[in-house]
Amino acid sequence: MRASHMVVDLNKFNNNINKIKKYVGNKTLIPVIKANGYGTYINTRLDVIDKFDIVAVAIVKEAVELRNIGYYKEILVINQPCSLDIEDIIKYDITIGVSDLEFIKKIIDTKEKIKVHLEIETGMNRTGIKVKDLESIIKLIKNSNLIVEGVYTHLSSADSDEEYTLKQLDTFKDGVALVRDNFSTIKYIHSGASNGLLKYDDGISNACRPGLVMYGYETFDNMYSFIDVEPIATLKSMITFLKEVDIDESISYSRRFITKRKSKIATIPIGYADGIRRSLTNNGYVIVNNKKAPIVGTVCMDSFMIDVTDIECKVGDEVYIWDNQNITLDEVAKECNTINYEILCTISNRVPRIFK
Repeated sequence: MRASHMVVDLNKFNNNINKIKKYVGNKTLIPVIKANGYGTYINTRLDVIDKFDIVAVAIVKEAVELRNIGYYKEILVINQPCSLDIEDIIKYDITIGVSDLEFIKKIIDTKEKIKVHLEIETGMNRTGIKVKDLESIIKLIKNSNLIVEGVYTHLSSADSDEEYTLKQLDTFKDGVALVRDNFSTIKYIHSGASNGLLKYDDGISNACRPGLVMYGYETFDNMYSFIDVEPIATLKSMITFLKEVDIDESISYSRRFITKRKSKIATIPIGYADGIRRSLTNNGYVIVNNKKAPIVGTVCMDSFMIDVTDIECKVGDEVYIWDNQNITLDEVAKECNTINYEILCTISNRVPRIFK
């Protein structure tokens, strides 16, 4: 057990899932557990994910890891794979999203039964098949070894641009109609990730892909007015060293913080190798005994320092990097000039995840 660790509340996760199910009605949930369950390591808990008939990941390697822990239901890789992945796709019976013509030709050439979801390009311009190219793709796939089980798209701006999102959904409907006319094997139609499933109903989808919303963090401003989910993870550490520092002394690398008074400085054993951003140097704060303690000096690879001059504390006291109450993940992200997704996903594997 390391002094620094993330605590993940499984009860809150399950409660969030139940609230999402109620919100979307009879749509099938395809929970997105990529990037180590957005940094929570929910993806390692077979007892949690085995409740779902299908889950989604981003890359084939993540799907293989799920097979290796005993998840034998359907796994959808939502990002276009590459030819290097084909052997594992077949070996581990992985369903894949496809949009690249040359890749589609390669998996047809295998003569193996491979389940695919066709990704329709509607305006994200990342991957996807443009509607004008669908007919030729359908002609290639039809009567081949590929089993078309799904059709989907990704909404680029469901959090911020209603007009553009509605245009995307209109394009998606055109693509779905064409696919449905040619394949009787379609099980899943899905356009909504976290933002989309909360703010839009395209009228044709029978599934959705909850991501960050499952973990209880806001995906857009005022999200909690749509659905009452709770953050499931807290990041904590402890004070491992306390020192008295005189006025005009420097703290950490490059002397970027100089004390303006006689100070009490605590060392916290978690640093940028663990996912604590160097942009928090002399920026932001943590919680010690329910009080805010500013981060001082350059964040180090394995530790950072805080000023606890005005806080009663001792070695061994808990320190919260975020506790979802006194300091939120969104506040940490704002101090780092990024988004909550990035902070949560990049807490490294050096930090143990403790499930409760």
